[in-house]
Amino acid sequence: MNGPRELPPAPGVLASMDLLVAEFAPSTSLPWQVIAVRLVLAVLLGGVLGFERELADRPAGLRTHMMVCLASAVFALITIEIVAMPMFDDERVRADPIRLVEAITAGVAFLAAGFIIFKRGAVRGLTTGAGMWLAAATGLAAGLGLWVIATLACLLGAVILAVMRRLETGLELKQPKQRR
Repeated sequence: MNGPRELPPAPGVLASMDLLVAEFAPSTSLPWQVIAVRLVLAVLLGGVLGFERELADRPAGLRTHMMVCLASAVFALITIEIVAMPMFDDERVRADPIRLVEAITAGVAFLAAGFIIFKRGAVRGLTTGAGMWLAAATGLAAGLGLWVIATLACLLGAVILAVMRRLETGLELKQPKQRR
């Protein structure tokens, strides 16, 4: 005898394991490579938007913008996958893609509002809040596969953030901001 003999698993255990694997590893309607590219694009574009905020030493910088962009892309991808699930094929189930936009907008507006303050008669953080809003929209576009819209919006936003601040300061429309 070479030691204790292992008994084969009971048939019910194998069926349960197969059920668990099927439940927690469902296939997606989009290939994983497409999902990965969309998420990476969202992170990169969020980084572009957050980079200027980071250089300007603002409270919501590189990581925050990247996370907002990524989260929006994830919500978009989840929505695509939910709509594609067989359990929602019923005619009575209606998917309204505008609800996704509304939910992301409301969530980011709440987050961005935390950066906007009124102090000594001046409003601060408005541009950072707007940048986070744009990061959410960019992530949403990336998650939906609208890479042209996502990229152009990001590039225009980056130009506005970087160039316009220098232009406003150069034309003395605004005083240079003090570092935190």
